[in-house]
Amino acid sequence: MAETATRIHPLEHRNFSGNRIAIQPAAPATRLSLRAPAASLSALSKALAIKLPEKPGSSASKGERHALWLGPDEWLVIDEGEADLIAACAEASALHSAVDVSHRNAAILIFGAGVEDVLAAGCPQDLSLGAFPVGAAARTVFGKVEIVLHRTAGDAFRVEVWRSFSDYAFTLMEDAARDVAR
Repeated sequence: MAETATRIHPLEHRNFSGNRIAIQPAAPATRLSLRAPAASLSALSKALAIKLPEKPGSSASKGERHALWLGPDEWLVIDEGEADLIAACAEASALHSAVDVSHRNAAILIFGAGVEDVLAAGCPQDLSLGAFPVGAAARTVFGKVEIVLHRTAGDAFRVEVWRSFSDYAFTLMEDAARDVAR
């Protein structure tokens, strides 16, 4: 019988811990790129067991599932328990487009007192707690790559990035963290 290949996380064995900051790869998760009109939100929210946020830059979380508002009809849904989000959406008899992007993305967790300073090294967005509160989410850039940024706590962010750019993003964060630690 043939062996099946196991996908290796692009940031496997990468970790940084320094003065005021820690950076680590997030565990594997299921990710869904979801597009839907306003009329479909109720049915999709019910099927996904999480209320899809309707406010720009916001998110909703329920257990291991997170829904990030990316645009007027666009969400990134992340399930850290690796649930089958496509099957959940199939239960909704509402107009929508759902694409599993789990293998396209990797996530980086960055936390500590210097987190805003580290991310400011590559992100032009105001990430102060007043401008980007806990639960805020946005598609933005870090260095030269597009990311989705989700503030999970006052001193913590989840950074979603395409796998092919994850090493670049991690290295840039690590370099900035070393500067912040000085």
